[in-house]
Amino acid sequence: MDRVATGIPGLDPLLRGGFLPGASVLVSGGAGTGKTIFAMQYIYNGAALYNDPGIYITLEEGVTNLWWNVRNFRWDLAKYEHEGLIRLYRVGMIKPSEFARRFDEEIAKIKELVDELKAKRLVIDSTTAFGMWMPSESQLRYSLFRLVDELKELKCTTVLTSETFGKRDQFSRFGVEEFITDGVIALYFKPPQRVIFIRKMRGTDHDKKLHPYKITDKGIVVNPKEEVLWESLAR
Repeated sequence: MDRVATGIPGLDPLLRGGFLPGASVLVSGGAGTGKTIFAMQYIYNGAALYNDPGIYITLEEGVTNLWWNVRNFRWDLAKYEHEGLIRLYRVGMIKPSEFARRFDEEIAKIKELVDELKAKRLVIDSTTAFGMWMPSESQLRYSLFRLVDELKELKCTTVLTSETFGKRDQFSRFGVEEFITDGVIALYFKPPQRVIFIRKMRGTDHDKKLHPYKITDKGIVVNPKEEVLWESLAR
């Protein structure tokens, strides 16, 4: 079965080789878990290791801040931007009263970018900001379902990020995101330990244990041979 490898050391063996092509995967976690690093590493590795064009859509941080956040890693983003393999795009703040109109405009813009770049990988960072723009919970659920459906039409393999409060049984900010995506990867940070847990992956087997990971000068590195007890993560 074809896979889209993340290129994150130690993670792909846990995913039986990577994500399924065209899947949408939620990466959730509290502050300091490395969600943005994970997402950017997925895009960067696509370009650097697999020649896969990728687009990073940020709904919160500006492009300058994204560059600043990864400055300590050995990632030559400029090189792959110049070669047309990476594109960074920021969606500006949307007022709830303008959401319906702007939503259609931004989806059209994302489709245009995907078509221009022939992108195979996509990141939406984050669904939390997306949800903050919603006028109601029902609108949030509807819009998230629609967003994921629109992303599937693009035939990209997509990573979406979500903030949580760090609780071990919380997998998204609003409690709906994990149900509409094909996969969920939870990141935990209980100082000094960081832990990764693959909650679900539709259509494929995957590792179901907790494993430690580190954020190094090369990005996230997972240790697939070591396990962490579920009980070690306080509720």
